[in-house]
Amino acid sequence: MDAELRTRFNADFSAEKYAELLGCVNESVRWPADFRVSETPIFLTREFRDEAVAAAEAIQAQTRTPEFVRHAASAIPAGLEVPNESSHPEFVIVDLGICEEEERLVPRLIELQAFPSLFGFQFMLLGCMRRSFPAIPANWTSTFGGFHDADYLGLLRRTIIGESNPENVVLLEIEPEKQKTRIDFACTEVLLGIRSVCLTNVKKKGRQLFYEHDGREVRIERIYNRVIFDELERRPDLNPDFSFQDDLDVKWIAHPNWYYRISKHSLPFLKTPHTSPAYFADEFPPNESIGDYVLKPLYSFAGLGVEMEPTEEKLAALPHPHSWILQKKVNYAAFVRTVDGPKSKAELRMMFLWPESEREPVLVNNLVRMSQGKMMGVNFNKEKTWVGSSIALHSR
Repeated sequence: MDAELRTRFNADFSAEKYAELLGCVNESVRWPADFRVSETPIFLTREFRDEAVAAAEAIQAQTRTPEFVRHAASAIPAGLEVPNESSHPEFVIVDLGICEEEERLVPRLIELQAFPSLFGFQFMLLGCMRRSFPAIPANWTSTFGGFHDADYLGLLRRTIIGESNPENVVLLEIEPEKQKTRIDFACTEVLLGIRSVCLTNVKKKGRQLFYEHDGREVRIERIYNRVIFDELERRPDLNPDFSFQDDLDVKWIAHPNWYYRISKHSLPFLKTPHTSPAYFADEFPPNESIGDYVLKPLYSFAGLGVEMEPTEEKLAALPHPHSWILQKKVNYAAFVRTVDGPKSKAELRMMFLWPESEREPVLVNNLVRMSQGKMMGVNFNKEKTWVGSSIALHSR
């Protein structure tokens, strides 16, 4: 990490500047952040940035091989396949732990998914960081590939809206106003002019879907899908007017099948210098030490169900062991110097967009989660500072 800029930022930091950041974040759109925003970005050296970019590119490239297609063929649980699958997902997300090996920081794959992340919020967060912290140089950015604001928004618009009128595109969620990520929905509404719609407010007529806007029935041509499927399974009370398994005249962004195909299910397949060994629970080698691994359910979200200390007994008790993976633990580095004492750890999310017009995914932005606990989640970081959601900056 860039030690000089870290020293300069910490020396210039104040509670008043952090309060200004939170004010900017929480007052810019109609919904506030329902998660903790960290006091600081992280500052990448060009060397680490280049290594992280190369790691993410190599990992996503493996998901586009014929071998991966064969591996992913069994990823979708029975009865959940959605018709009219697209040729590729519009989003690829690669989560890299920032780890310490042989006294140097290295990126290591934690998870990946073909599901959208906070593309709207991260754009706003960068602007708020720049406004609140003058110690951040003007030529430091979170985007990759020389993207400027207009480039970023243009590619995001092409990916989600395409050639449609924005009113015919909806951000679909379960009760969007109650979700922890609702600030990203609000940012997306402002940036792209599309609306957040609860799936229970969608009506089906034949193969077409509609929602109501200003007393008018508006046809839905494209769905920016933010529904988490394990949450949907836990909500039998919803009773929507359509099923994801219906044959619909609508374009999914991204198609729901990719939620399963590129996911934790992919981890046993991926082999690069920046990945760690991973196995389906029913294929765990007897010569490996289970204490060196983390046990994860395949399709949970936000760390739900992760077991940091698995045992042979816990493994034997799993009712469906092929729905779980064991991934070798990595050593997160405590590298972010804070003004409050303890150093923070970080995970770097590399965010790709893949509109129909592009031959391959385009790395555009990033998201950082900071922690001082065993995991990145809120439950492991209660009452701590210099933790939470953030962003990684690097010089152009």
